[in-house]
Amino acid sequence: MTQEPQATGFSVKPVLTGEKTVLRPFTGADADTMAEIIDDPEVRRFTGDSPSDLTLESLRAWYGSRSAQPDRLDLAVTDRATGELLGEVVLHEWSPAHRSCTFRTLVGPAGRGRGIGTEAVRLIVGHGFERLGLHRVALDLFSHNHRARHVYEKVGFVEEGVVRQSVLRDGQWHDETLMSVLAPEWAEHRGRPNGDTTPSRAR
Repeated sequence: MTQEPQATGFSVKPVLTGEKTVLRPFTGADADTMAEIIDDPEVRRFTGDSPSDLTLESLRAWYGSRSAQPDRLDLAVTDRATGELLGEVVLHEWSPAHRSCTFRTLVGPAGRGRGIGTEAVRLIVGHGFERLGLHRVALDLFSHNHRARHVYEKVGFVEEGVVRQSVLRDGQWHDETLMSVLAPEWAEHRGRPNGDTTPSRAR
């Protein structure tokens, strides 16, 4: 059962613990590692162009201020066993009136192919529905980003449509796919629409 959105919005920054990953609030000290992750070729390929003024100083200011934002939730994806920072998950563009927000994520090389990204998505999206009372969580991705699409479908996101040739990168046009998951759907499958029984419940 979902609940009404908290009056404080997204201002409370939780720690969400799964079997493989811990999602925790960011600090400015995370900027160095996040700079390396953002500069990874696969991240750059699928997340769009980085701002030209992106510097380590600006990243420190950005990640150091995430815990002060009342209208979005940025959490660091870390390896539960080692504490290593692997990426980020974000709920943003929050609409209190419509109980909706947008989701995005990026995971660096050290976190791929281990089920950590899937668990991280389940944890934060589940938090959005089960703790923040959201009704809809939406995202968009490049249509050729098959790895991300597999993860999103695995946790219950459904394709809504395709925005054709919306992005020009390196001389080529790329489509974007729009996806979402709704509270009634999440209440039914809890991020496991295909019956995956792998535990990742937040504790």
